[in-house]
Amino acid sequence: MEVRSPESGDGGLRVVRVDYGHPDALALIEQVQEEYVARYGGRDESPVEPAMFVPPTGSFFVGYVGDDPVATGAWRRSGVEALGTVRTAEVKRMYVVPAAQRRGHARRMLAHLEQTAAAAGFEALVLETGLRQPEAMALYESAGYASVPGFGYYKDAPLSRCYAKVLTPA
Repeated sequence: MEVRSPESGDGGLRVVRVDYGHPDALALIEQVQEEYVARYGGRDESPVEPAMFVPPTGSFFVGYVGDDPVATGAWRRSGVEALGTVRTAEVKRMYVVPAAQRRGHARRMLAHLEQTAAAAGFEALVLETGLRQPEAMALYESAGYASVPGFGYYKDAPLSRCYAKVLTPA
């Protein structure tokens, strides 16, 4: 599945569903891991299996500007109950390369994740981000995500904040 953001011109983000092992996905995942090392002193070690991102229970996306991969975002089924909903999916691997930041790509990727998760029948999205990522927390809060108690791998992590949002049915 491929979609183009509503914006036209050179700044438009084209979002493509890819396998977790796609070369562009792997390159961007490595870049985000390097960012975690810089901010937290280590890589993200939460359990992630490529099969978790296979439809209909998950999807992995790469965002392109022209032919350049500049963003990633994914969701996978989650067993977390959030905001009164049972069918939740978890956002993973949200990232925009530094050269493409502050152009709305993260917001467009997040909206795409919300739309595709809702289309797959999920009622809410949950996510975890780190306290040393204030730009991520600002994005999620401005997009309507509410702070919720910790869950999953980072339930008791001191540098972690969890969020959830009820999705609009597709």
